[in-house]
Amino acid sequence: MNDPLHEEQLTSEPVFQGRLLNVFRDEVRLPDGKSGVREYIKHPGAVLVIPVCDDGRLIFERQFRYPLHRAFLELPAGKLDPDEDILACARRELQEETGYEGDDWRHLGVMHPCIGYSNERIEIFLAKGLTHVGHAWDEGEFLEIVYLTLDEARAAVFDGRITDSKTITALFWAERELGKA
Repeated sequence: MNDPLHEEQLTSEPVFQGRLLNVFRDEVRLPDGKSGVREYIKHPGAVLVIPVCDDGRLIFERQFRYPLHRAFLELPAGKLDPDEDILACARRELQEETGYEGDDWRHLGVMHPCIGYSNERIEIFLAKGLTHVGHAWDEGEFLEIVYLTLDEARAAVFDGRITDSKTITALFWAERELGKA
């Protein structure tokens, strides 16, 4: 079935090639037959983990995010390496950032955080059966680990302590999966 809103790529030009992001400028044919320009970022994709402790608390991290010049409270997440399996990435990121490994993993869904200017996707996982084995932070990575109940996390969204969109989206999944919806 043809989507009447589809925009067909006519040309594509790389504008910037970076370590994390690649920026492109495409000329497209619009649904009315005219042409337009679309600038966007290609991103390798990422994962987010909702780690659930045996006592029901969730593991968050507090991390400084340079573009906004402040620390944010967020669920563990990280970028996919080239050709990396999404579950392998989720396991790696959980251990590296929080120091925990999980025995029970479930893929919950996907989110697209920046649909207006990026093809980034974030695969959401739930991890239970956690065991602390020690973190393995990347060079130059500094984090604080924070434990919150689902109710505390919800309150943190509504009082402005959690503003990260991937974390807010994942908390919807957590509420459903943990019986709080």
